Amino acid sequence: MKSPRKVLLVAPLLLLLPFHTSASAAHDDQPGARPSNGHTCVGCVLVVSVIKQLAQVHNSTVQASMERLCSYLPEKLFLKATCYLVVRTFGPDIIKLLSADMNADVVCHTLEFCHQGPGQALCHLYPLPKEAWKVTLEKARQIVKKPPTLKHLRGGADICALPFLAKICQKFKRTIRNSVPFRDVDSDNYSISPTLRGYHWRGRDCNDSDEMAYPGRRPDRWDEHRDSNCNGIWGVDPKDGLPYEKKFCEGSEPRGIVLLGDSAGAHFHIPPEWITASQMSLKSFFNLPTALTDELDWPQLSGATGFLLNATSGIKGNSIYLHLRRRNRCNHRDYQNISKNGASSQNLETFIESLSRNPLLDHPAIVIYAMIGNDVCNGRSDPVPEMTTPEQFYSKVMETLKYLNARLPNGSHVILYGLPDGTFLWDHLHSRYHPLGQLNRDVTYGQLYAFLSCLQVSPCHGWMSANETLRTLTSQRAALLSNTLKKIATNQEFTSFRLYYMDFDFQEIIKKWQKRGGQPWQLLEPVDGFHPNEVASLLLADDLWDKVQLQWPQVLGKENPFNAQIEQVFGDQGGH
Repeated sequence: MKSPRKVLLVAPLLLLLPFHTSASAAHDDQPGARPSNGHTCVGCVLVVSVIKQLAQVHNSTVQASMERLCSYLPEKLFLKATCYLVVRTFGPDIIKLLSADMNADVVCHTLEFCHQGPGQALCHLYPLPKEAWKVTLEKARQIVKKPPTLKHLRGGADICALPFLAKICQKFKRTIRNSVPFRDVDSDNYSISPTLRGYHWRGRDCNDSDEMAYPGRRPDRWDEHRDSNCNGIWGVDPKDGLPYEKKFCEGSEPRGIVLLGDSAGAHFHIPPEWITASQMSLKSFFNLPTALTDELDWPQLSGATGFLLNATSGIKGNSIYLHLRRRNRCNHRDYQNISKNGASSQNLETFIESLSRNPLLDHPAIVIYAMIGNDVCNGRSDPVPEMTTPEQFYSKVMETLKYLNARLPNGSHVILYGLPDGTFLWDHLHSRYHPLGQLNRDVTYGQLYAFLSCLQVSPCHGWMSANETLRTLTSQRAALLSNTLKKIATNQEFTSFRLYYMDFDFQEIIKKWQKRGGQPWQLLEPVDGFHPNEVASLLLADDLWDKVQLQWPQVLGKENPFNAQIEQVFGDQGGH
């Protein structure tokens, strides 16, 4: 599986938009994939487009727009410095080509960030020039005389190839590959740092020098002298001499929430202001370092484990974790988002061991298995043969369930979440303008989908396609896999947990949103045109919570009658 740290070009400018690498399986690592680096091509076209549009918005030169873009980037992670390095390296060529009225496709093919191999289709985001492509490209090549010493920077472009970033990149890659915190002194899989798989992903450690103190464990001696489970409840009530943990939490059936998911569960998100010239300012990229060190995911805002909600979504809603915490404040900080960009039933085994649950020492958990896309999604020109078959799916899901049976405390619950019918992507977006095309009304989502599919880097060619037959075939396979989950939930029993199945009914979410006066396209990520956005994630979380509460209330545990007293004594319980 390709690491999300592989970036599009040789600078953070082109690191802004690796959604095709980060959010889908690494199909282009497999035999038969397109030999050119499609991700590099996409990154080049998008960034050159932004440079051109910045010059248009501010009525400035191309040189000034490149410098403006660099000035917006933070100093952290060498983002600003590397940007200026790239401008010095490639800026003169970009200036010449854009001044000659060449579009971003022509610029990137001329500079060889994009490449059309023998017998391959010409991949382009914008309409082709009026002149024949070969004539236009030859004119562009005459304008630019490329020094051969730079060729290695274009072909396999990876920011981690830069010597001064190599060491830190290796540390980042190791953290992401293993899906465990980068900073974890006591090696209990919990951290006091937010990013790099820290507490944005799982509850914050309250003592990083003690491996026996972590979220989700049963209290040690009722936490008379220390907070062993990090829920902020500890000490003794001086009025009656009872430990607060025993007084407020005993018999309340505490439990945590664990998500086994993909990029949708991790809440993959690229802010549209990163690529929208008319909205770009010094404030646009303040969260870029955080986003990069969280793999362009925002689990702290996710529908499953989010705890920083409602600040940006504009709607009232709660994650599953916040619902569970509101029901019983003894559940404070007990969440784990074990999700990964590109995850599927077929590769979950490579990172499921990062799940932290001791069957003897910890509270039960509610585990949501939500591999909702990558078993049917890939970017191949013919994606159907690469889709997971029901037989393969059954085998891998059963392996996962057996692993969970050995790791989860008794009394746990596992919910298998079905796959969606993703035809809504094309239906609601294809004719709308992408953020990159809104200024000049020249790029629709249909054009973006075609460009990504041509390069074989689409996160889901099967659903992001003009081919109605292909979209139908993809939905049919998704339905077969969902039926497989349903059969497993009906026919299989395990000793440490009970098993349930729930449909992923996005059409129902769309109807609820429309009743609020919204439009379906407003539920999808605007930049990648693929993932559910924060609003959709919260609506899905509320829907799941309501259905579980109605059908299987035992999954959620009791409502704690001492919640108000916990809040009175411990306030926000140390926060998140």
